[in-house]
Amino acid sequence: MTIPEYLEHVVVQDRSHVRSNAVSRKAGLFARSGTTVSIWVMLDLLSALLGGLFALYLRLAPTPMGPSGWPHRMVNVFPPISIGYMVLFSLFVVLFAQVYGLYRTQEVRSGLNEQRLTVQAVLTAGLLLCGTLYVAHGIAVSRIAVALAMLFTMGLMMARRMLWRKLRERRFRLGYETRNVLIVGDGRVGQALRNHLISLRYLGFRFKGFVTQDPGGEASNPQVVGSVRNCVALARALFVDEIYFSTPSDRETVLAVVAEARANGIEVRVIPDLYDGLAWNTPVEFIGQFPTIPLHRRDFPRGAFVLKRLMDVAVCVLLGVLFALPMLLVALLIRLDSKGPVFYRAQRIGMKGRVFECVKFRTMVDAADRMRLELAHMNERDGVLFKIRKDPRITRVGAWLRKYSIDELPQMWNVLNGEMSLVGPRPPLASEVQRYGLDQLRRLDVMPGMTGLWQVEARQDPSFDSYISLDTAYVENWSLMLDLRILARTVGVVLEGTGS
Repeated sequence: MTIPEYLEHVVVQDRSHVRSNAVSRKAGLFARSGTTVSIWVMLDLLSALLGGLFALYLRLAPTPMGPSGWPHRMVNVFPPISIGYMVLFSLFVVLFAQVYGLYRTQEVRSGLNEQRLTVQAVLTAGLLLCGTLYVAHGIAVSRIAVALAMLFTMGLMMARRMLWRKLRERRFRLGYETRNVLIVGDGRVGQALRNHLISLRYLGFRFKGFVTQDPGGEASNPQVVGSVRNCVALARALFVDEIYFSTPSDRETVLAVVAEARANGIEVRVIPDLYDGLAWNTPVEFIGQFPTIPLHRRDFPRGAFVLKRLMDVAVCVLLGVLFALPMLLVALLIRLDSKGPVFYRAQRIGMKGRVFECVKFRTMVDAADRMRLELAHMNERDGVLFKIRKDPRITRVGAWLRKYSIDELPQMWNVLNGEMSLVGPRPPLASEVQRYGLDQLRRLDVMPGMTGLWQVEARQDPSFDSYISLDTAYVENWSLMLDLRILARTVGVVLEGTGS
């Protein structure tokens, strides 16, 4: 098979590569979902309430509270009227956090600006509480207690936001959750936009290259990866999330790109004043200091993906505790059965073409990879897949581990590390990805999984087309409920021992 030209751009992402970033001043690009907003509101409510109660304790508690008579002392230290005022303070904090836009967008400001607005929201809430106490002639809460509540609440909210930001920046540096960008036009505006994205290091956008409208311009700039004629094909091959038009183009060209990008789930934006009438009544969103107009935006359920990640971590921690001793026993059996390491580590291609080391229990002889070419004539799968039912490389213990999919359990480490999910398409080899067609790259739009739709629907089907179509259907129809159904069916498939 001849490898298409655009697939030459499918490269493994370097973890040490510096990420470029972007920013939006309105909801739009980084808009938080209702679920995510609810989580942040609840966390801020809890922070304010804990800060207020701790302030009351320091101000009102005569002696440290011990286990003896604890409920009685709690009532004395925290009178209901005082607790009521602190609940009101917590509501004020959330109200002004909303007013100052702390819930409106996810990564719209620098860390310093976000902390300044947090302080401003808490100070305003504290002043409003003082006004309420003055009007109501409240004496249950002193002004010193209010000041302490403000101080503790600021500390909790600022520390949590700073920690969250640091964790996100770390994931961006490792290549997780980044958004790849392709810029149409490598002129003055395009170059300025690229430089501006590179200067913003706290958001997770990555510049993938320029697309020129002049085919002859590809040789003059090494960062030009193609022309606008194959813009969307390049975007799919480079796992691009957004295309930016920084140079004027004719209306038909832009509409054609938007239509093709919409079919492939890619967002398209333009720099204003380039396309008169094309985006009337469309709100302007800012990428750093650059105003852009979204012509097409893909809906992204951020809140649902946050819940998916929480489910991945919780289930893997629980399974890790339950199966710790059985996994130690499996490791011992592998060492006794054949020579070689306990774990098999292989380079696999993950979300958006990023390489990672996939971990499994070793089920084959130590030199199995080198024997694959010799056994190519025995392959029972079509397309790029490789599978032999009675593979001579499989060890005795390995056959049993594969039958009940026990060899996959170490991949819980990949899930905890953020490289895989519990549910998703199986991670392919780099040699397999190089033979993918453009539409088949769609399965790399999501995190690879320990189990997936193909595993529970057509595990024994040798057809590569079936393999790809089921994975593509999962990507296009993903929901948290679909993940739960696949997990439930996986239990039955594993117990039936249909692995090979």
